[in-house]
Amino acid sequence: MTYRSFGSGTPVTLVGHGLGATPGEARLPTSGLPGTKVVVTLPSHGDAPDAPAGYWNYRRIAADLRLVAREVGATRAIGVSLTAGALMALLADDPDAFERVALLLPAVLDEPRRLLAREYAITVVGGPPEYLAERRRAFARLDGALAELPGQVAVPDRALLAAVQVPVLVVGATRDPLHPEEIAKATAGAFPAGRLELVPSWLTHRSDVRGWLGDFLGG
Repeated sequence: MTYRSFGSGTPVTLVGHGLGATPGEARLPTSGLPGTKVVVTLPSHGDAPDAPAGYWNYRRIAADLRLVAREVGATRAIGVSLTAGALMALLADDPDAFERVALLLPAVLDEPRRLLAREYAITVVGGPPEYLAERRRAFARLDGALAELPGQVAVPDRALLAAVQVPVLVVGATRDPLHPEEIAKATAGAFPAGRLELVPSWLTHRSDVRGWLGDFLGG
């Protein structure tokens, strides 16, 4: 896992992307946020090295996120899809790791998701041909992840998240087959201070998501 910092000062916010995200997509949640944004790049993404065998495990990714957060002094965190799950795994072990956490498009909680074919994962989100071409290039290095992640869960029991007392914003989508609405609702409900927001699709409602993130993390 590598990372780059944008902005300066406090607060310091750790930002993790979803599986197959391009570098531009990885930075999207940072738009308009104050302070320093530390954007991680998972293995086999962007210019990061390929993932070692057996890497694709929520707890393994959580351990890497924890190391980066401690190194940069992050007090807040944003996770998208895959890294949302990894942040849940982190919080289950360390409920006070951050002061505020935003989980965007969670894909799994404590029940495993099904196997995803590469082409389905690329095209089901829709979008113009140039966007799908970018996703196809990104997923060319991710056969290991597509094979290893199905059958896994972010946390073995959602009850573990009841120990997390900090505010948690969960943003889900109602028309995204890769990120079911019911997972977002269950995730928000697992946190005592969880807040749920829903959009039809992140691709078409990015301004809404930016507004919620700015309101939630801007203070």
